[in-house]
Amino acid sequence: MTLHRPRREDFLASSLEVAPRLLGAVLRHDSEEGPVALRITEVEAYIGDGLDPGSHAFRGRTKRNAVMYGPPGHVYTYFTYGMHVCANIVCSPEGEASAVLLRAAEVVEGEVLAERRRVGFTGRRIPHRDLARGPARLVVAAGMSLADDGADVFAPPFDLLLPDEQADYVAGLRTGVSGAGGGLAFPWRYWLPGDPTVSPYKRHPKSHD
Repeated sequence: MTLHRPRREDFLASSLEVAPRLLGAVLRHDSEEGPVALRITEVEAYIGDGLDPGSHAFRGRTKRNAVMYGPPGHVYTYFTYGMHVCANIVCSPEGEASAVLLRAAEVVEGEVLAERRRVGFTGRRIPHRDLARGPARLVVAAGMSLADDGADVFAPPFDLLLPDEQADYVAGLRTGVSGAGGGLAFPWRYWLPGDPTVSPYKRHPKSHD
């Protein structure tokens, strides 16, 4: 599959349109330790302001979710469960809350560095498929952090390449989302079928249709 460097205008669409396009894309993050590149295999779409009960922006703008309302093509990072960081790419015109959560990926460059980061975090060896299998693992493997909140994916230390053609994908319920946002009305999780790096689906015990 051939790749190309997208334009910022490609992210002016809703996350519901952008999310599937990111499957098979390669996101590269550089650091003092070196680069790590990830082939994205699983994502989730979120929108805001009273439309998506699973979104951080469901009740409007806050200090935490402000980047979701900013210009498209920027990184939105957040802290969750008191210990993990997750990363999104912002979509839609400035002023509209919309973002794609990066749920899972395959490490395609910098595997030794990614494994060292993950081993340091867990204290055990990590199989290749699990290096970035899950949103928090993906962030650790890439060397990203909360400090990347608001960073531009079109500028260093990031680089992003999109597939020339839309990859075949499957859609289903978002994983681990409580309330109605995790229910049948929001099948906004997208993944590459059969890819071993896709994370297992887990329905939140407090999700409902």
